[in-house]
Amino acid sequence: MRRALIVGVNYYEHGGSLHGCVNDAHEVKAVLERHDGGAVNFDCRLLTGTGPTDRVNRGELKDQIEELFKADADIALLYFAGHGHIEATGGYLLTTDSSRGDEGVSLSEILTFANNSPAKNKIIILDSCHSGIAGTPPDAGQLASLSEGLTVLTASTKDQYATEANGRGVFTTLLVDALNGSAANLTGDITPGSVYAHIDQSLGSWEQRPVFKTNVKQFVSLRKSTPAIAIDDLVRIFEFFPTPGYFFPLDPTFEPEMKGRDAGMPPPDPENTRVFSILQRFNRLNLLIPVDVPHMWNAAMESKSCRLTVLGEHYRRLVEKNRI
Repeated sequence: MRRALIVGVNYYEHGGSLHGCVNDAHEVKAVLERHDGGAVNFDCRLLTGTGPTDRVNRGELKDQIEELFKADADIALLYFAGHGHIEATGGYLLTTDSSRGDEGVSLSEILTFANNSPAKNKIIILDSCHSGIAGTPPDAGQLASLSEGLTVLTASTKDQYATEANGRGVFTTLLVDALNGSAANLTGDITPGSVYAHIDQSLGSWEQRPVFKTNVKQFVSLRKSTPAIAIDDLVRIFEFFPTPGYFFPLDPTFEPEMKGRDAGMPPPDPENTRVFSILQRFNRLNLLIPVDVPHMWNAAMESKSCRLTVLGEHYRRLVEKNRI
């Protein structure tokens, strides 16, 4: 069971309204509900505050967060986009009815719900100002307080604002891009760590800085995207390269094209050309490189070889250990 509570608040009775948070919440819901290909992923509940008749009040949000983390789920995920507030007593998520900063939902309370949750994995994603304080009690200095299985990903540090651009949150735009496949590994898995890496690389040192805190033994996959290479083909990497540092020998029978062949060269061999097609895909994914020639075509036509890159050796080991 994978549950997600997704919240976007644009409308604030007692403060400045926002513009992109509700759209961001809808985008996150759309990408989390199903894996790439259409299989069901998260069971999502959406709360939005768009105006006086469509509100997210403090009591409702607190109750819904508490209910989310009560479940014995595989993953319980909270996403919030809206105003945030920080003061000496800690951080807060502001709701439609908040008339002052400390009338929002306390991040310390949310952390307590998550830390006490029976869910195997608890994930909190916050696109709000000062959200980087989440997971760190006010009197704890730099020490986060996260139970096993808890991950916190925030749009900015505790001292920064979370910005909007083109009607959407900068952080959430990158988050959705990552979940749509930009942060996937070769098997198509998208994890909280890979999402953070994608967002971190996309924001410069002078921009808002995302914060990532986690206490997990292994990352969980948030979403499956279409793998960059078929798994059946990827696992053949150990067949082609049975030992570390192995050089796979090539010759003209691997190249399917007749063009460029010298007289007397052997013709293409159908089985070898099928293997060569997979090796070329490995090459495009930076899993292997030709040796002493610039291109795989040259390696075949000049009877050279190819070898795995560091990344290729990593995946070879995963296959060898039955991790793929």
